[in-house]
Parts: sequence; structure tokens; C-alpha cells
Amino acid sequence: MSRRILILQGHPDAHATHFGHALAAAYRRGAESAGFSVEEIRLSELDYPMLASEKEWTEGELPPSLRPAQEAIDRADHLVLIFPLWLGTMPAKVKAFLEQVLRPGFAFSADARDGIGERHLKGKSARVVITMGMPGLVYRWYFRAHGFRNLERNILKFCGIRPVRHCFVGLVAGKDDRRRRRWLARLERLGRAAR
Repeated sequence: MSRRILILQGHPDAHATHFGHALAAAYRRGAESAGFSVEEIRLSELDYPMLASEKEWTEGELPPSLRPAQEAIDRADHLVLIFPLWLGTMPAKVKAFLEQVLRPGFAFSADARDGIGERHLKGKSARVVITMGMPGLVYRWYFRAHGFRNLERNILKFCGIRPVRHCFVGLVAGKDDRRRRRWLARLERLGRAAR
């Protein structure tokens, strides 16, 4: 069965290419070589406001600039979210995007916040790829991957997305070519398996 994959490239810098972009391209190559349909959205190319109140989130309108992104999430079977670790978690642009598109009514029913409602994104899976300056093992074991755990448990799984798999790509600034090639090959393999 052909899976529909959506890559969400979360690096907020629209003026430079980063290793996360190469990782996204490797995943896409692998997925397309396996016959999967792939869409990609670069959050840095989108213009949208940050939410300022709960009322905006629950009752406000989705910005028109994000309607295609929300529709792409709805179509996808598998989401790949790639972003750099900033201050222990995702960049503000990524969090603002998720708050905008994963609204009550779309991602879950309004009463899901009380623990009883439906999660509308059931049946979808996700891969989260986080690049960072520190070693990935330090983030995983010493810091207990707290930023990822919040994203996994309180956002993705809350909306019904599971399983949620991850890659912590550490020492990005100091990666030698051999290590970079290994990570690119790994992402390409994951893309071929749509995992």
C-alpha cells in the first residue's frame, strides 16, 4: 500500500541551508524511491501569527496561509517533523505552527481536553528528527529528551498520532563528512520504509 508522507521542515531560517534540509531531502529520496507520495512544507516560507489567547485557539479562524498545510496533514498517513533543538525544545515558529493547525475540531474534538473526546488524527504515524549541537545521547539520557517528550505525549499522541518515532542528530556543527553521510543514509533508509 502506498503511503502519503508529509515532511514538515521546521528550521525557521529561510535564508540558509542547514543539515536538517539535507536530512529532509534524504528522507524524501528514500520515500519516493519506494513509491510513496511525498509532500514537503517549509515552515520558514509560511507567514502566520502566534496565538495570544485560548479563545483565539478554540474559537478563532485558521489563518488562510495555513489552510493548505492543515489539508496536507489531513491527507498524510505519516508525518516527518524536522527541526533544530533551541533552548531544549522546538523553535517558537514550529510551536506556533502546531498551535495554529492542530486546533480543536480538526485535530481532536473539543471535549478531548477533558479526557473523553475523539482524537481525529488516529491512524497517522510520525517521525521526529531533531538536530542539535550536543551529543544526542546527552540529550536523551541527561536531559531526558524533555522537549521531544512534550511534543510526543502532549501534542502528537494527544491528537491520536502514533507511533511517534525519533532521531536525535547530535554534534551537528562539528559533524565530519563520514558522520553526516551515515545520518543521510539512515534517513534515506527510514524514508524507504516510511518510518
